[in-house]
Amino acid sequence: EEIVIWARKKIGVPVIRISSVQEAEEFLRKHHAFVIGFFEKNEGPEYEEFVKAATADNEMQFIEVSNIEVAKVLFPKIESTNNFVGIVKNEPERYTAYEGTFEKEKLLQFLDYNKFPLVIKLTEINSARVYSSPIKLQVIVFAKEDDFNKFLEPLQDIARKFKSKIMFIYIDITDENLAKPFLTLFGLEESTNTLVTAFDNRMSSKFLLESENTPRNIEEFCSGLVDGTVAPYFKSQPIPDNKDAIIQTIVGKTFDELILSSPKNVLLEVLTPWCINCEATSKQVEKLAKHFKGTDLVFARFDASVNEHPKLQVDDFPTLLFYRDGDKESPIKLSTKSSLKDLAGSINKHLKSREKVVKDEL
Repeated sequence: EEIVIWARKKIGVPVIRISSVQEAEEFLRKHHAFVIGFFEKNEGPEYEEFVKAATADNEMQFIEVSNIEVAKVLFPKIESTNNFVGIVKNEPERYTAYEGTFEKEKLLQFLDYNKFPLVIKLTEINSARVYSSPIKLQVIVFAKEDDFNKFLEPLQDIARKFKSKIMFIYIDITDENLAKPFLTLFGLEESTNTLVTAFDNRMSSKFLLESENTPRNIEEFCSGLVDGTVAPYFKSQPIPDNKDAIIQTIVGKTFDELILSSPKNVLLEVLTPWCINCEATSKQVEKLAKHFKGTDLVFARFDASVNEHPKLQVDDFPTLLFYRDGDKESPIKLSTKSSLKDLAGSINKHLKSREKVVKDEL
């Protein structure tokens, strides 16, 4: 249907005229969503702005009606005989009337905020439309289809309360092409249970409802998103056992304790499994850890593919960061292209006192 609408508008037919009750009833049997404009005379500035909006939009079918009885077949809630625009959708929130002035840009804005269902299922066909929505705060529910169907009605009630503030999206969790890229951002790509997540595309932040997925908890979660009181989610592996490890494994949950709050100097290696040069750097770090053993310098490793922290923003891998005791907010970046001897020399240079210096002869 969307392709037909696009093609019709491209050949110069942005608006379909409906003249009789019979035509209106036949139109309703074929179309599930559309924009209706009621104008007693299909002329004048307001009508022209309506046609301009219809021409600019390539997704929704626009229709025009000049008979109030015909209009009521298509939009039963119409009450006025004045010029009128509304959206009709095939869902509980079926009829939405436009209340602004008749200007092309304002009509298009109304369309952008109201053309989607209360909860829209993401597909490969509509994904571009969803991503381009002006509503940048999005709650995304991942669930199996049967589970979601039981969940839909209370979710629609919640979506109604946050209309124009939050877009509610459903993704079938069994659809790997659509679900996995999102779930990987949370480190939950293997999950098969229902998940409620959110993205604020204004700040590139993500959120996860970690309590039970009850309607009450979801509504509180949404209120917190709007108020800005929900903390962003940063993925983390489980806390590892670092006992006797010469190189400490740091995860998202332990970054504060073992790096930022540690009373010691820390050399942190940040890597990913797909990094080409990470293996060579890791071997150098292992040699350095043995060389500096017995000092208060801690060697640590952070896998950035499965862990995150708001104060660790790294784009190049591998990365070596030297966190000095007393100045953890400003780590020093060491060159990963340096020789082993040069790295040892750089570390000694940044250690704070002579007692902490180790000979750089390896």
